[in-house]
Amino acid sequence: MFRANWTAVVTVLCIGFSAHFNSVAAQDRRVPSSPAELRLSYAPIVQRVQPAVVNVYAAKVVQNRNPLLDDPIFRRFFGGGQQQEQVQRSLGSGVIVDASGLVVTNVHVIEGADQVKVSLSDKREFEAEIVLKDSRSDLAVLRLKDAREKFPALEFTNSDELMVGDVVMAIGNPFGVGQTVTHGIISALARTQVGITDYQFFIQTDAAINPGNSGGALVDMNGRLAGINTAIYSRSGGSQGIGFAIPANMVRVVVASAKSGGKAVKRPWLGAKLQAVTPEIAESLGLRSPTGALVASVVPNGPAAKAGLKSSDLITGIDGQTVDDPNAFDYRFATRPIGGSAQIDVQRGGKPLKLAIALETAPDTGRNELVVTARSPFQGAKVSTITPAVADELHLDADTEGVVITELGDDSPAAQVGFQKGDIILAVNNQKIGKTGDLEKAAGVSQRIWRITLVRGGQQINVTLGG
Repeated sequence: MFRANWTAVVTVLCIGFSAHFNSVAAQDRRVPSSPAELRLSYAPIVQRVQPAVVNVYAAKVVQNRNPLLDDPIFRRFFGGGQQQEQVQRSLGSGVIVDASGLVVTNVHVIEGADQVKVSLSDKREFEAEIVLKDSRSDLAVLRLKDAREKFPALEFTNSDELMVGDVVMAIGNPFGVGQTVTHGIISALARTQVGITDYQFFIQTDAAINPGNSGGALVDMNGRLAGINTAIYSRSGGSQGIGFAIPANMVRVVVASAKSGGKAVKRPWLGAKLQAVTPEIAESLGLRSPTGALVASVVPNGPAAKAGLKSSDLITGIDGQTVDDPNAFDYRFATRPIGGSAQIDVQRGGKPLKLAIALETAPDTGRNELVVTARSPFQGAKVSTITPAVADELHLDADTEGVVITELGDDSPAAQVGFQKGDIILAVNNQKIGKTGDLEKAAGVSQRIWRITLVRGGQQINVTLGG
């Protein structure tokens, strides 16, 4: 699987070069002066890095369900029949990041898989277990089963030190043809408008990346992991010179959580809602350009409030790094380790000041996740009470109340009636739903008519369903 479904608009600019420039360029051309210059190669880096890049195979068993079996008359005359099983397979890449056999790949490569296999560069195959999935960053960590050896692993580079123009190589398994190496440069940094994960902060490269490269390595010229390839911008499905990678500093955070035994990534909680600075807001604030992250609201008693951050403050930097927009701040803040504090640069009323924000996790007591099993429109939905941690994960206002759907089985009744991940259930048959226990109780009562009030995309919706 691979993220490559955008509609691209391609503009070609034809630029005429002057005769003078051509004459200068001709003077700079020269024939290689020695056999050594002809032998310049990336091969030493590839040989060192390639053994740590793997192929990831995911398989999922699905039922081929005949819709005619829903008709009782059809079942009476033709029998119930048997539902045929079909195995859906997906192919991607991965990177060994620890000698014990920890592998990083993309969540979308192994999403919903019943079985995951990893093939090494020497053709050996291992079953793999999923240690951690972090949908917010589209990163997953696998562990090779029955591994009794030390594996070649890649070290992380500091992705904050990368520069546009740096040479990089992409290694993965495009189109399933086998391990392939391509090279190019870093075309841009801090891309925040890609729209595929919660943390919009990507490395852009022109190294050829294609379907199957998902989860593969983007490495620098020191043979260190600069990022995990995750998406391309294409209208043909193939590489058009615009690929995106998740920076190594975000990958490092996810791997650290997996190593510590966590099932979820622990990240700092700001306790404030940020918004982008529009040209109109910039003009009203007397800014020369619309940059920074504007504080829209602050959660009482949260880290931001305790540090003295206020609504209408403009965040311009964190720990000495410039913040251009809320996405940049979210990424910078999320990659800070828990504990200690981060120093943020703020403009308040046109005057600069510095605030120290404590790096602590959001309160998460009372989440009480459960899967609704009672025969009802909610059957098969995984739901959670909205805690500050849940609100932070789903980008909800901190004072949001109710129960939110966090997962849906593809063939579950809840999915079939039209519920979506992120729906907030406020009431069922005029009964307020404040926690998951309330929804479980309401779903357990047989009803001919279900009247449901929910919030989707900020809009309140009233739904009536038959029992």
